[in-house]
Amino acid sequence: MSASPRVLVVDDEDDLRDLLEITLLKMGLEVDGAGDLKGARRLFAVHEYDLVLTDMRLPDGVGLDFVREIVASGRATPVAVVTAFGSAENAVVALKAGAFDYVTKPLQLDQLRLMVQSALKLNRPDSPAAPPEQPVDSRLKGQSAAMQALRAQIARLARSMAPIAITGESGSGKELAAREIHARGARADKPFIAVNCGAIPEALMEAEFFGYRKGAFTGAADERDGFFQAANGGTLMLDEVADLPLAMQVKLLRAIQERRVRKIGATAEEPVDVRIVSATHRDLGRWVEEGRFRQDLFYRLNVIELALPPLRERLDDLPVLTDAILVRLSAGGTPAVLGPGVLDALRGYSFPGNVRELENVLERALAFSNDGVINVEDLALKGAKLVEAPGAAPGSSTVPSPAVPSPAALAPSVPVPAPTTLAPTGSPQPPVADDEMPPLPDLSVLPSNLPAYLERVEREILVRALSRTQYNRTQAAQLLGISFRQLRYQMQKLGIQEPGE
Repeated sequence: MSASPRVLVVDDEDDLRDLLEITLLKMGLEVDGAGDLKGARRLFAVHEYDLVLTDMRLPDGVGLDFVREIVASGRATPVAVVTAFGSAENAVVALKAGAFDYVTKPLQLDQLRLMVQSALKLNRPDSPAAPPEQPVDSRLKGQSAAMQALRAQIARLARSMAPIAITGESGSGKELAAREIHARGARADKPFIAVNCGAIPEALMEAEFFGYRKGAFTGAADERDGFFQAANGGTLMLDEVADLPLAMQVKLLRAIQERRVRKIGATAEEPVDVRIVSATHRDLGRWVEEGRFRQDLFYRLNVIELALPPLRERLDDLPVLTDAILVRLSAGGTPAVLGPGVLDALRGYSFPGNVRELENVLERALAFSNDGVINVEDLALKGAKLVEAPGAAPGSSTVPSPAVPSPAALAPSVPVPAPTTLAPTGSPQPPVADDEMPPLPDLSVLPSNLPAYLERVEREILVRALSRTQYNRTQAAQLLGISFRQLRYQMQKLGIQEPGE
């Protein structure tokens, strides 16, 4: 192969092929051209190419066949397709067949250059996207067969610019998977922007996604970029994409298809180059059938689907996961260790909240542990099976439910007064607090870090109230004598999430 990267351009329109060749030559590349599939196949058979750029419609066939042939050749040559304006379906089909990316007619040369630069990074040895000689440390921990297969799939998907839809239960690591895809791809040195679609007020969505010009509306004192501009050249992750309202789905679809956005108050569109990774724990196919999610946006996002396994299907990874979580929770200090029977107790639990719930369980257990050792009674798991520890009584093979001492007996338990409001007649009675004001814990040993201690106390009180009400936030707020808004704010501040979310 020559020192300069070599590109094969396949198009039957002489003017367009000349434009492509001139643009690529100005980028310092060597270029070969072909006007039909026969000529393209002949050139591809005798030369090594760093990129193939082919039109979808050719005199003697369709470019899609050439895409499939290149992918099947095993030569790892990225191939991009040129599609007509408005032919989004053709682009999706090509991406599903293994195309690296696509450009649309009429050509936007700035987008073409960005796409070519991304493609050329894939096989350059000095590029962060080049396959490493040694395995890189993965964000996705675990050595189970499911996780090894997942990491191998991510390594393949990272070479493409096709949109990826990540599916999986809440807490299974969808954002971690998205970050892994970004880090292993040609855009690793560009921004990664993660957006929780369910956390943005509907009235602000357009401004947040596309930005706005100064004076576009009341309060727009300065011009501001949106998520698309912030992620330009990199990856934009749309987390909980099912929560987007239908009106916003239309605007998002156009931005993804045309790769151009218009700020609020602007008269012209601006090009953006982002890879879209979406994630949800919903069944989007069912939502499409029910009319709650646009079918065209579903097909645009779901070009490639990546399914994450739940934690209960990879319990062999628990030792690795717990070690990694405890190291993180130690904040640079000496990590806590697990006492006898703890791993067995964890294996007996279903973890509906997956890895996120495992983190919450270990963080709570760490608050109750002594001398840096987490014991079974610190876990507070419901229905977890336990292998009998030496000296245990026969038959004691289940963790108490919940394995937590009473509030008055624990230092981190200082519940606030219970509300006096009664539920309406005939409705289920919400749980009530144990006491108006339980006695203070033994304070003969004062905490060395009062703010951290109080935050730990507050977190445990909220978790207990939510558990007691099966995570009914309205009832939990009533139980604690605070407003729903206060409860929601404290949950966000302390990182408390419902296990099933």
